[in-house]
Amino acid sequence: MRQIKSIFKNNKCWWVLPTLFLTGCMVGPDYVRPSFDIPAAYSEPAEGWKHARPSDGQLDTIWWTAYGDETVNRLMNEIDLDNQNLKAAEARYRQAQALLRVSTASLFPTLNANASTGRAQSANPGGSAPRAPSNQYNFSLNAAWDIDVWGSVRRSIEAQAAHVQVSEAQLAALRLSTQTALLQTYVALRVSDAQQKLMMETVEAYTRSLEMTQNRYQAGIITRADVAQAQTQLESARTRLINLEIDRVQSKNALALLVGKAPSQLSIEQIDTLPLTLPDIPVAVPSEWLERRPDIAAAERRVAAANAGIGVAQAAFYPSLTLSASGGYQANHWSDWFDVPGRVWSLGAGLAQFIFDGGRRSAMKDSAVAAYDATVADYKQTVLIAFQEVENQLTALRVLDDEWRSQQAALSAARDTETLILNQYKAGTTTYLNVVIAQTARLTAENNAIQLRGRQLAASVALINALGGGWPGIRD
Repeated sequence: MRQIKSIFKNNKCWWVLPTLFLTGCMVGPDYVRPSFDIPAAYSEPAEGWKHARPSDGQLDTIWWTAYGDETVNRLMNEIDLDNQNLKAAEARYRQAQALLRVSTASLFPTLNANASTGRAQSANPGGSAPRAPSNQYNFSLNAAWDIDVWGSVRRSIEAQAAHVQVSEAQLAALRLSTQTALLQTYVALRVSDAQQKLMMETVEAYTRSLEMTQNRYQAGIITRADVAQAQTQLESARTRLINLEIDRVQSKNALALLVGKAPSQLSIEQIDTLPLTLPDIPVAVPSEWLERRPDIAAAERRVAAANAGIGVAQAAFYPSLTLSASGGYQANHWSDWFDVPGRVWSLGAGLAQFIFDGGRRSAMKDSAVAAYDATVADYKQTVLIAFQEVENQLTALRVLDDEWRSQQAALSAARDTETLILNQYKAGTTTYLNVVIAQTARLTAENNAIQLRGRQLAASVALINALGGGWPGIRD
C-alpha cells in the first residue's frame, strides 16, 4: 500500500484511483526541451548588410531564385522528382509513419475469430469398448486488452511520434543539403565556363601577339628569342584551355547525379559570363533562424524520443493488467452448432508482475537514462556546430567582399599595365619578355576575379545552408 501511495504521489495520479484499471497514468518524466544558452548576436560585424524584417514570416522554400538563374530553377525542380537519395529518405519517412500507427494500435483491444472441425475417438471410462468416433465443430471469438495502466504504450507512442518528426527533419535536411550542393556545383560549372571564355580570348590575343612578333622578326627588328617566348606563351594558354574542359565535364556530371540522371541525359549550354546574382545578407538574432535548421530539429526530437524511452523502462517496474473474453459454440453436428446448449464463454483478468529478474529492469532504465543524456549532448553539439558554420560563412563573406574590392583594383591596374607595355613594345622601347610578364599578370588578375566571384557565391550558398534554408524575404 505504501508503494502504491508513493506511485500516485510521485506521478500525480491519485485522482484516478477509482478508474485506475480503465485509464491509468503515465510514469516517467514529462518532456522538457533542454535549456541552452545562446548568444544574443553573431560576433561577426555586419555593417552595410540588409536588415531582415520579422514580419516576413517563415523561410522561403524557393530561396535559390534569389540568384536569378533560370537553369538553377529548372534543376531545382528536378531534384524532388528524380534524386534517389531523397526518394529513399521519403520512403523512410513513410515507414516511420507506419510504425507510429503500429504503436498506436497497441492501445486498443484485439479480437480474433477461430473456427475448427475435427473427428476423434475417445476411450470409455468404464473400460469397455471405445466410444464411437464423433465429429467436433468449434467456433469462437476471443478478445484481449492489455490495459496501459502505467503509460508504457503511450510513452512508446510518444517516442515513435518523435521518431516520425526526426525522419521528417532528416528528409528536410537532406533536401536542403542536396539543393545547396546542386547550386554550389552549378557555380563551379559556370566558373569553368567563364574561365574557358577568358582563356579563349587569351589564346586569340596571344595568337595575334605571335603573328606580330613573327612579322617583327622577319623585318629584323627583334631576335628569334622573342618569337620563341610568344610561341611558348600561346601553347601554354592552349594547354590551360584544354584542361579546363575536365572541370566543366566533372561539374556537369555531378549535377546529373544530383538530379537523378545519367550524365548523357543532362545538357547544360555553355555561356560566357557568370550569370548568378549575389543576394544581400541580412542581420538577425541567430536563435530566430537556427531553430529552423532541420538537423537541429532532428536532434531535439531525438531527445524527446529518448525521454519517452525512460517512461517505457520505468513502467516495466509495475504490474501489467490484461482483460480477456471469449465466446462461441461447440457441437457434434453442423446443425447444432449455434444452438443454446452448445454455447461456451469465458471472462477473465490477469495481473502479472516480475518478482526477480536479476536487475534487468534496473539496467534497462539506466540504459534509457544514459541514452537520453547522450541525445541531449548531441543536441547541444549540433547547435554549437550550427553557430560555428554560420560564423565561418559570415566571416568568409566579409573577407571575400574586401578581397573583391581589392581584386577589382588590381585587375584595373593589370589591364592598364598590359596596354602600356604593348604600346612600348610596338614602339620598340621594351622587350617581349615585359609583354609576357604584363599579359600573364593581367590573365592572373582576370582569373582570380572569376574565382573570387565563384567563392563569394559558394559562401553565400553555404550560409543559406547553415541558416537552415535562407532567411525571410531572401528574394526581395
